[in-house]
Amino acid sequence: MPGDGAAQGGKLSGFWAVPQWRYLTTKEQFHEFLESRGQEKPSLDTDAGNAYGSDLVEPAAKRIRLEDGQPEEGPKEEEAELEEQPEAQKRARGQNKGRPHVKPTQYDKNRLCPSLVQESAAKCFFGDDCRFLHDVSCYLKTKPADLGPRCVLFETYGRCPYGVTCRFAGAHLGPEGQNLVRDTAVQAPPVRNVLDKALQQQLRKRKIHFERAEQALCQLGKGHLSGPTPSATDPKVPGTASAPQQDNCDTKQTPLGPGTGTPPSSPVQTCGPLTDEDIVRLRSCEKKRLDISGKLYLAPLTTCGNLPFRRICKHYGADVTCGEMAVCTNLLQGKMSEWALLKRHQCEDIFGVQLEGPFPDTMTKCAELLNRTIEVDFVDVNVGCPIDLVYKKGGGCALMNRSAKLQQIVCGMNQVLDVPLTVKIRTGVQERVNLAHQLLPELRDWGAAMVTLHGRSREQRYTRLADWQYIKQCVAAASPMPLFGNGDILSYEDANRAMQTGVAGIMIGRGALLKPWLFTEIKEQRHWDISSSERLDILQDFTHYGLEHWGSDTQGVEKTRRFLLEWLSFLCRYVPVGLLERLPQKINERPPYYLGRDYLETLMASQKAADWIRISEMLLGPVPPNFVFLPKHKANAYK
Repeated sequence: MPGDGAAQGGKLSGFWAVPQWRYLTTKEQFHEFLESRGQEKPSLDTDAGNAYGSDLVEPAAKRIRLEDGQPEEGPKEEEAELEEQPEAQKRARGQNKGRPHVKPTQYDKNRLCPSLVQESAAKCFFGDDCRFLHDVSCYLKTKPADLGPRCVLFETYGRCPYGVTCRFAGAHLGPEGQNLVRDTAVQAPPVRNVLDKALQQQLRKRKIHFERAEQALCQLGKGHLSGPTPSATDPKVPGTASAPQQDNCDTKQTPLGPGTGTPPSSPVQTCGPLTDEDIVRLRSCEKKRLDISGKLYLAPLTTCGNLPFRRICKHYGADVTCGEMAVCTNLLQGKMSEWALLKRHQCEDIFGVQLEGPFPDTMTKCAELLNRTIEVDFVDVNVGCPIDLVYKKGGGCALMNRSAKLQQIVCGMNQVLDVPLTVKIRTGVQERVNLAHQLLPELRDWGAAMVTLHGRSREQRYTRLADWQYIKQCVAAASPMPLFGNGDILSYEDANRAMQTGVAGIMIGRGALLKPWLFTEIKEQRHWDISSSERLDILQDFTHYGLEHWGSDTQGVEKTRRFLLEWLSFLCRYVPVGLLERLPQKINERPPYYLGRDYLETLMASQKAADWIRISEMLLGPVPPNFVFLPKHKANAYK
C-alpha cells in the first residue's frame, strides 16, 4: 500500500526524503547560499555530507508510527517526552490560529469610487454618502507605482476592467489617463455559479421559502426516511403563486428568473427543443449517474483548493474537481465570501461542491437552494473535516458518531437534489476505533451515489500513514456503491498500489499541493524530473489565473499573493526527482537541507516564509510596506 516503502526502508527513510550525497548541505550553508544569491556555492565538507548528523537535525522530525504493530511508548513516557521538549517545538503543532490577518483592502486605503472604475461617472452608486475618492488626479498622486509593464487581462482580452486602479495600468492607459481598448478585444469567459444580487438580498431578508426541503424534512420527522421525491416546487418569495400539488413524476417546473424575485431556474440561458427533462421532475431512480470510476479526483482543499489552483490541476490531468468546503449556514445567509467557493471555471467539465453542516434542516434547504441556482455535476457532504471549529458544533467528522442526524441529512438532501449526492468520510473519530465499514452500507441504502474514504481517523490527523488495508476491506462493505480512496498518493507507484485495493478511483489532496503535475505522472506512468524554470512557469500561470479571478487592482494582487504564499508552504516540501537517492519520495518524508541544481531550485526548497515572499516578488512585484505572512498550517512535519 502507499507508504509501505517507507516502512520497509528502515527508520531513517521513514523520516527523510534522501537526496544524493553531493547535494546535501547544512542549514547554515543552505541559508548562506540563498543570501549570497547563488554567487558562491559552499563547499560540501564531510560534516555536510553526513545526511543524518547533528547539523541536519532541523527541521524537527515528525513522529510517524509506520505500522500498527510497531511498539508504542506508554502514555507516561510520551507525556514525559513532551514535557522535555522545548516550548518552541510544542507550539509548532496544529494551526497558526493567532496569526495576523490583514485584509487586502488595508493595502489600498485611498480607493477610487467603483462608478469611476467602471466608467459610469455620470452617476455614483452610493450618492452623497459615498466614502470613495472621485478625483482621479488625486488618486493617481497617492497610488503606488506599477508592479510591472504588462497587464495580463489587457494582453489576454484586449481590455482591463480595472482601468486606472490596475497595478499594471501603464500597459493600457492613454496619455490623458483613459482606459484603452483593443479593436480585437474579446469578452472574458464567464465564471459560473456567481451569486445574483437579487438572490443575495432575498437570502439576507429570509424571504425565500423552501417548500421541497420542508416537505422532505416533514417526511423525515415522521420516520419516512426513503420514498418518492416530494412535489417539486422551487424556493420562492411569499406572495408568489405556488405550483399545484401533483404526483412527483408529473410536477411541472415553472422557469423562474430574477424578475420574479426568486432564484433563476438555470444560471445559463439555453436554447433548443423542449424535452421532458426540462418540465418533469426526475425520480431518484432516474437521476443521472455519477460515472467517474478510474478518474483522478482532486480533493476539496480548504484555502489552497481555489479556482486558479484547480485550473492548474486541470491543465496537468485532473479529471474531477470540487470546490472548497462551504458552510451551509453562510450560504443561506447570502455571504459573498462563502458563495465565492462555489464558482466554477469553464475548464472544469466534471465539477462538484462540498457542503458542511451539522443539522438536517439547514443542509436540506441549502441543497434545494443550490439545486436551483448553480450548475454542478454532484454535491458532496463533508463528513471528514477534523478541525475543532467544525467538530465541536457537530459537523464534519462528528457526524460519524451521529448516525441518526447523518441519515436525515443524506436522505433529505438526496430528495431535493437533481444531481448525485456523494459523501466524504474518514475511517473514524478515534484512532483505533474504525467506523467506516459500518457506515458505508447505510450510506449506500440512504441513496449516496459514491463515497470517498480518507484512510485516517480524526485523532491521528497526519501522524500516521493512511490505512489502505482498511480501505480495501471497506470496498467490499460498500459494494456495489463505488468507493474512492484517499491518502498519501505522491507518485504513480502509490496510485497503482492504491488501485490494487479495488477502489473505483483515487482522490488526491496533499500530493497535488506538493506537485500538481502528479496527475500527468500517473496518467503517463513516469517520474517527471521537472526543472525549476518549469515550476516557476506553473507559479506564473497561477498568478495570471489569480489576477484574472481576483482582479489586477491592489486588492486582487494581494489576494493572489496570499494564496500563492499558502501554496508555496506546501511546494517547498517537494524534492526534485533528479536529486533523490531513491525513488519515489513519500509524502510523509521531510527533505533535509540540500542545494539544488541551480539557485532557483534551491530557493524553492526553502522552508522560510521570507524566501516564499521573495518568490512572490519575482511574479507579483514588491510586497506592500509592513507586509506580514504566516502560513495557515504549521505543518508539524516542519519547523
